[in-house]
Amino acid sequence: MTMLDIRDITKRFGGLVANDSIAFTVEAGQIFAVIGPNGAGKTTLFNMVAGTFPPSEGEVAFDGAVISGRSVAEIAQSGLVRTYQLVQLFKQMTVAENVMVGFHRVTTGGVFSALVRPPGVRRQEREIREKTAEILEFVGLSHRADVTADLLPYGEQRLLEVARALAAGPKLLLLDEPAAGLNTEETAELARVVRKVNENGVTIMLIEHDMGLVMQIAHRIAVLDFGRKIAEGTPEEIRAHPEVIAAYLGGTEGYDD
Repeated sequence: MTMLDIRDITKRFGGLVANDSIAFTVEAGQIFAVIGPNGAGKTTLFNMVAGTFPPSEGEVAFDGAVISGRSVAEIAQSGLVRTYQLVQLFKQMTVAENVMVGFHRVTTGGVFSALVRPPGVRRQEREIREKTAEILEFVGLSHRADVTADLLPYGEQRLLEVARALAAGPKLLLLDEPAAGLNTEETAELARVVRKVNENGVTIMLIEHDMGLVMQIAHRIAVLDFGRKIAEGTPEEIRAHPEVIAAYLGGTEGYDD
């Protein structure tokens, strides 16, 4: 079953073509990676998928419905949730409170409920606290629940971003360079968590520069160069693709992770 369908999307900024007729599908249950050199158009592609801006041409369909032109909030409400290249946490809130914020997509109530707190709202708050504890245990941060986010090492801040995204109940999780700034040990822990998330039914699409991570966890990979898709396939196929070797791997005879 196709979860995400990228249908010949192009994005122009004045005379600059950032993405040129890119097309591929992400199947439910996959980890799908998008790679390419700096300036290849990866972030532009992610922004069109997430609704930050619409394609100049073409369209994006998610879970069977066209989402191009919808707002970021509407797209997130449908189950497509993203993280960002730069960590965006509430630094003075605790780890648990940061995850609780992620539940806003799936909670109900308004100003009256917040002030009066009827039984249904109190029950919902209790459920959110319980689910928050489960998510923190899932990503390995339960021992940090009461620590403010600014005191976390950078690798744990990355995991907290994933935890907060999971609170929104994603069908498709977009990870924007999740390994950026991580050391080898932190990257290995991130890989473990990403695989675990995927094994629990969440489809994942990521853009990433860490080729070792991509080759370890991705089921399929699309390669961009100068705004165009130049290759798509399994890690083994991408590893040996001549255009990828020339454009992205520096003209070597293959990739050794």
